[in-house]
Amino acid sequence: MITKLSHVSIYVLDQESAFDFYVNKLGFKVHTDAPMGEGARWLTLVAPEQSQLEITLMAVKPGMNFSEETTNQMKILVQNGTFGLGVFEIADINATYEELKVKGVEFT
Repeated sequence: MITKLSHVSIYVLDQESAFDFYVNKLGFKVHTDAPMGEGARWLTLVAPEQSQLEITLMAVKPGMNFSEETTNQMKILVQNGTFGLGVFEIADINATYEELKVKGVEFT
């Protein structure tokens, strides 16, 4: 019997840039950062108050999971912001907005 969801993936074009954004700007904590061979990296983060759900920052590139054609299609979707959906909860939206502006996060 399934008891819970333990991992979700956010597809990213650049893991290092995504790492910087989620950890240094949004305040997520690193759960796992492990090399996977051939330039691959298993990188999971958790929200400070939800350590049971790991968010995998999954690089979009050809290899184990994706063909070259699939990778190209996914890159377009990620670049357009039309791939995936999630909702993060915050305690005070105004305070969070101001804090992120100070950290240089741009809102469009």
